Amino acid sequence: MSGEDSDKRDAQRSVLFLCGQNAIRSPIAESLARSRLSANVFIASAGVRAGERDPFVDAVLDEAGLPPRTPRTVALEDLEDAYFDLIVTLAPEAHHAALELTRTMAIDVEYWPTADPSAATGTRAQIMDAYRDVLNRLKERIEARFAGQTGPETRD
Repeated sequence: MSGEDSDKRDAQRSVLFLCGQNAIRSPIAESLARSRLSANVFIASAGVRAGERDPFVDAVLDEAGLPPRTPRTVALEDLEDAYFDLIVTLAPEAHHAALELTRTMAIDVEYWPTADPSAATGTRAQIMDAYRDVLNRLKERIEARFAGQTGPETRD
């Protein structure tokens, strides 16, 4: 990657994490990003459609000491402003929606295939392990992708 490409990757000022229902993957990613990126970076999450809150997300965020998510889920069409420097999609339907939304816009779209932990079965501990796995994988991706955007201007 050239220095210019590297500067472009590091210059993201607004990031949207997008999944199917803004119930699991995108709220986890948003919380992780808020805890790691500079306060100068605007971070949001949405779903292709709004879903129901998932209590396992609250549990895994609390367990990891991460900021809680917003009280309600948000659909892509309900965002006040759909212009972001980067949209990170976490599910196939979200990726297709983002590509359709941005086909005439200069917005970068990245697809990070992320498993849906709500498909996990078994004991509560086994289900929580699936949610922890998603959190840990997203944490690794966020830290790698936004390595140059952490800074002293952290969030409260």
